[in-house]
Amino acid sequence: MIAETIDLQPQDAEWLHQLVGDWQVVADLAFADLVLWLPSRDGGFLAAAHCRPSTAATVHYDDIVGDQLPEQRQQLFEQTLEDGGIHVRAEQSRGSYGIREVLVPVVHEGRPIGVMTRESSLPATRVPSRLEISYVEIADMLCAMVARGEFPQTGAPTGSRRGAPRVGDGLVRLDAEGRVIYASPNAVSNFHRLGVIGQLRGEVLAEVVTELLEESSTIEETLAVVVMGRAAWRTEVEVRGVTLSLRAVPLTDRGERRGALLLCRDVSEVRRRERELITKDATIREIHHRVKNNLQTVSALLRLQARRSDNKETKDALDEAERRVSTIALVHETLSQNIDEVVDFDEVFGRVLRLAADVASPDSSVRTIVEGSFGLVGAEAATSLAVVLTELVTNAVEHGLRGRSGNVIVHAEREGADLEVLVRDDGWGIEDGKVLTGLGTQIVKTLVTGELSGSIEWRPRPEGGTEVVLRAHQRER
Repeated sequence: MIAETIDLQPQDAEWLHQLVGDWQVVADLAFADLVLWLPSRDGGFLAAAHCRPSTAATVHYDDIVGDQLPEQRQQLFEQTLEDGGIHVRAEQSRGSYGIREVLVPVVHEGRPIGVMTRESSLPATRVPSRLEISYVEIADMLCAMVARGEFPQTGAPTGSRRGAPRVGDGLVRLDAEGRVIYASPNAVSNFHRLGVIGQLRGEVLAEVVTELLEESSTIEETLAVVVMGRAAWRTEVEVRGVTLSLRAVPLTDRGERRGALLLCRDVSEVRRRERELITKDATIREIHHRVKNNLQTVSALLRLQARRSDNKETKDALDEAERRVSTIALVHETLSQNIDEVVDFDEVFGRVLRLAADVASPDSSVRTIVEGSFGLVGAEAATSLAVVLTELVTNAVEHGLRGRSGNVIVHAEREGADLEVLVRDDGWGIEDGKVLTGLGTQIVKTLVTGELSGSIEWRPRPEGGTEVVLRAHQRER
């Protein structure tokens, strides 16, 4: 939408992005739809963004983003941009219902760059509640800040962290000294859960919260600034298992602080579940760590048994078993250091490749080359893929090169969940059509077709040597 409007400076466009990212608070307080109108290249105004309130019914049931402003409404919009003042258009009829429209200039660095309309249905003939009066009064202050270029506020916590409080979760209005002027019913309930007994109105919120924190061991550094409403920050306070998320929105008038809006939400259950997930993640990592330790113990026992054996075939079989167990242990070691159940297989395979090549070619010089990238591989597939590639590289060194120096090239190509790996050597080669029946080949075929849901093919290279084509597909997790 910005690209279709008049030329804006990058800093002006960023200001509009910040406004749209944080104007849900204004919409909820005003019980109104907010529409951002920007001057278009073709003349007139273009609806660049729209926000619906969560505290009232929307005025626009259809999507209006991208619509042009009707000509009969343009004059007041142009006047708003010209004089930088707030204008009200009341009792305007659209279709079968009437609305009240407030035009607010969006000012950045002293220049109006757009118009924000605050549109709400005409009020019914009834006395508004104290909550409605308080909400609308704060909304008026925020709209005035928009018109003066004081909102949105730089550094405001508009991120997507879970548990972010909204207007309906609980609202407290503070004066310039941090004293409570008004607290919504939900806010009173939130602080009751925290341990505050009695009314909040007239109390200095920082003193009330401080008394509760005497028994608490967890205090965030930003707490004092937030509960006094001195900065547009977020914090959390936890007392006896109850956690409140707090967000402060300072209310200013030409740079002078006039009070603050404090949004609060009880996030005790959210944080409890997060702690459970962290505990489960730590448990899973600990399991991987213990499995790795047990596999390394098994590997050491196999190595010890191989050293004691005088039979060459038995010794070779134990060495191969020890190498396979070490490869699996390497994958579990990587998983024990990772929060997610995925591994960076490029890092894992680098260690696997060195291990396989060094063990298989103790008396010859073999150069190993890795091309392409494996990317992230799930835990279930990582172990099988590591064992398969270890067998292929070992076979290329032991049987393809058979004691002579040469090259083993591993080329990986990844496209989504599909992975293709080519293992090439410049050794003696393989007869076309020859059936491979060794134990290592049987292990490879079983893992590829079963665990990796793929296929594998051995074929001779025209320039000499062997090429193995492995295709694998990662299952959806």
